[in-house]
Amino acid sequence: MKLWITFLLISLSLQAQTNFYEISFDNAVHHEAVVQVTFPHIKSNTLRVQMSRSSPGRYAIHEFAKNVYGLKATNGAGEPLEVQRDDPYSWIISNTDGTINVEYILFANRGGGTYSQVDLTHAHLNMPATFMYAEDLQERPIKITFNARKDLGWKVATQLKHEEGNTFYAPNLYYFMDSPTEISNFKERKFIVGRQTIKFVLHDPGTEAEFDAYWDKVQKIVLQEEAVFGELPKYDYGIYTFLACYMPNVSGDGMEHRNSTILTDTETLANGGMKGNIGTVSHEFFHSWNVERIRPADLEPFRFDKANMSNSLWFAEGFTSYYTNLILERAGIITAEDYIKGLNGTFNYVWNSPALQYFNPIEMSNQAPFVDAATAVDPVNHENMFISYYSYGSVLGLALDLSLRQNDLNLDDFMQLMWKRFGKTEVAYTVEDIENTLSAYAGTDFAENFFQQYIYKSEMPDYNTLLKQVGLTLNQAAEKAYFGTSLKETETGLEISRNTFRGSPAYAAGLDKGDLITSIDGTVMDSKEAFNALLADKSINDILEVIFIRFGNEKKTTVRLATDPTYSIDFSEKNKKEALKAREAWLAKK
Repeated sequence: MKLWITFLLISLSLQAQTNFYEISFDNAVHHEAVVQVTFPHIKSNTLRVQMSRSSPGRYAIHEFAKNVYGLKATNGAGEPLEVQRDDPYSWIISNTDGTINVEYILFANRGGGTYSQVDLTHAHLNMPATFMYAEDLQERPIKITFNARKDLGWKVATQLKHEEGNTFYAPNLYYFMDSPTEISNFKERKFIVGRQTIKFVLHDPGTEAEFDAYWDKVQKIVLQEEAVFGELPKYDYGIYTFLACYMPNVSGDGMEHRNSTILTDTETLANGGMKGNIGTVSHEFFHSWNVERIRPADLEPFRFDKANMSNSLWFAEGFTSYYTNLILERAGIITAEDYIKGLNGTFNYVWNSPALQYFNPIEMSNQAPFVDAATAVDPVNHENMFISYYSYGSVLGLALDLSLRQNDLNLDDFMQLMWKRFGKTEVAYTVEDIENTLSAYAGTDFAENFFQQYIYKSEMPDYNTLLKQVGLTLNQAAEKAYFGTSLKETETGLEISRNTFRGSPAYAAGLDKGDLITSIDGTVMDSKEAFNALLADKSINDILEVIFIRFGNEKKTTVRLATDPTYSIDFSEKNKKEALKAREAWLAKK
């Protein structure tokens, strides 16, 4: 009897320490939700509640508080409480009887991986963009009730633990904030892998047959990525949930979470999404190992009130990007030819960037708070000083994989070792830990050479040799002339649409973004077709007379054409058996 009483008292104590949330969508037609929060058993004279400024998976600042209004606070008896403000993100509420209730209206109309969207098609919720929290109470459990619109056939999908009805549970604030939720009249598929459930929730206007075809691809991706690491992570509550919303009212995005991912795009399965959206599935599911559990130490603990900077995004995001299309090829979703062709854009973006002279991959990772869906009104010079850590890490992943294969090793086995050391144990890693793990796997000399040249510096690996071993060639069009601008057609000429690249002929000639090119060598430039036709007849070192308009004034300059720096990765016409065998081992289904 005493044991039962003790258990009851502990249960009641935990219940008293639980924060309760409730959200309703009566005015969904106008993108509003009403949020109610109860913070019980408050002992301090005041309680600070706040809206997040960052979101798990994102690295930039997002001012979620701007969409909150109509806030009211009451005590346990329903009496109004005094509310004060000392910054734009917080509300300081006086405490009178130990219970603080907060109610507010949230405006939400961007469906993606960061913000929330409420309309008559769904309630698409990212928790940091939706719910206030009290930092002092972040270790408390949370229960939340979603008042889903029965008249719209809405159901609730989330990685939160189901309690009953539409009530769910999170063990603490971080898990709650890391648990996006899709509430709509969605479809659902699931399958079992190693006693765990992989579930796919789809909000899309298409048919069941379209979903079945897409679901078949998803299952192949899951199994191929499991093969890379040798096992699935141990998902909390035994379930991993894809939350896919392919609707014309959302924004294209993908965002990983511990036991789920958000997948959004305006392309429905019937309107290009069957092919166009599957790459995001591959990328985000790979994150359930790499980022969520193989986790950079500088992202721990995650802060909701500031930007989170990491040195390791070239590995966490970039190596995941390397595997994105490789997994699609191994799963038979794209061909080997399509995979190799797809390498070219990223390869050229990275290795022809002037930004290599300024930042190495670690320093590019540090730029994330300024680029990861960050907003600013002032122009930036990313063409010349920034390379996406997604792309930079992806081509380094290719280089490391092919370098390891020269020694009868491979990146899959290295990723498995990272998983065993840091993912399965959930011990956060540093850049030095990655290097030390590579040393343990491939030898100290190999690891030091790779890191000193390509991670701590921004040198280019010997791709000619690396690609040759798998029957590929790296080529450049040595006779093709290069001007060096991005152009868009206007009614009065060709406008330079981006900053010109440092070192390009256009840059050297003083041409800049916004300049309107009206003629070259006396030929009117009224279309990109006319520009390309003129350039095709020119040779390297030819000097062109360019007439352009800047700030309303006509100006003239001369451009000396250079060699086109564009690389092309192609299948070799002459392959040895060893190269074909190596390519097969690299690209083969696991």
